[in-house]
Amino acid sequence: MEDFLKKTKKSSRIAATLESKLKKTLLNEMADALSEKKDLIKKANRIDLKNGEENNLSKALMDRLLLNDERIEAMAKSLKEIAALKEPVGRVLEGWVVDSGLRIEKVSIPIGVIAIIYESRPNVTADAAALCLKSGNVAILKGGKEAEHSNKAIASILQEILLKHNLPKEIISLLPDSSREAVGKLIKMDKYVDLIIPRGGEGLIKYVSQNATVPVVKHDKGLCHTYIDKDADFEKAIAIAINAKVQRPGVCNAMETLLVHEEIASDILPMLLYEFEQYDTYLKGCEKTRKIINVDEALEEDFETEYLDNILSIKVVDSLKEAIDHISKYGSGHSEAIITENYTTAERFLNEVDAAAVYVNASTRFTDGGEFGFGAEVGISTNKLHARGPMGINDLTTYKYKIYGKGQIR
Repeated sequence: MEDFLKKTKKSSRIAATLESKLKKTLLNEMADALSEKKDLIKKANRIDLKNGEENNLSKALMDRLLLNDERIEAMAKSLKEIAALKEPVGRVLEGWVVDSGLRIEKVSIPIGVIAIIYESRPNVTADAAALCLKSGNVAILKGGKEAEHSNKAIASILQEILLKHNLPKEIISLLPDSSREAVGKLIKMDKYVDLIIPRGGEGLIKYVSQNATVPVVKHDKGLCHTYIDKDADFEKAIAIAINAKVQRPGVCNAMETLLVHEEIASDILPMLLYEFEQYDTYLKGCEKTRKIINVDEALEEDFETEYLDNILSIKVVDSLKEAIDHISKYGSGHSEAIITENYTTAERFLNEVDAAAVYVNASTRFTDGGEFGFGAEVGISTNKLHARGPMGINDLTTYKYKIYGKGQIR
């Protein structure tokens, strides 16, 4: 482990000083290589899918694991979008002159060596590597065992482009030992690693947060809510609720709980029930909900659960305040939405709900680096420091002060 990390730390000095033009070339060539070698990627992915079936992975996890032509092309497109972004390193964030005549500049620089620990989704390998490269960082990638073959295929394609340009392949590295013990060592290697970004299940996040000596930015669970206010447009509300739950239930920005104002509940809940039945969504409801539509009972633990599946809890609330209080109690600080035509209500929701992303009249499914215009994201931070929400290239930089003098002494 230490020999591996020494090499990555050494390569971080090279990554930090790569010229913007070269980084753009590397990323575009990596994108082309992913497209050209998609058969190799799909072959590796088929092994992971077969193993997933044998290990009885859930339908949602199998969906996350799948790489087809469309998803591989989306990975390549994402790399090209990252390549085209403005250079994040070397930006003068602030500049001023002090009384002594010193000229001070606050300038963005790479963080250094960033370890990303993630589960299931092999496209994260390409996205995270590209974001780290663009921001001048070294990426240490630790994917889940279920995507081992897919991750190796993708990483090897990216590394080939680095080697082609006489750059160390350690700039993009897979952690050689994928065991839990290896992760336990990695998160304590603050001599070599500058930041850990865990993204995955609650157990992984908790383990890393409690045991790491390296700084951690958490990509915690997404227990997302949509609140349909009494002043909602029903057509918008139904379309958004359906999209937020069923378009891709197994991801962190999918809705897990639907809140409905009691003044409209008897009108809109039967309409919602009909629409969700078209998608075989398993609905659970509070006592008030069950007096209006025939669904199973939602228990306290249901409102605390990130299903990552086509299951939805519904609660009828008597006011905006009760909706906000419910979100405050059960939400994970990820993404929350209100559907309303009332400006004052919308602004109160936006200002009072404590989450990384808060929406008015839109689906929580938009909390995503690509949808935010970042090209991709290395994670969706539920931290408040140093980054929050989808983490793009600018969130993978820190800063230093450059001070220009003319012989001043103190």
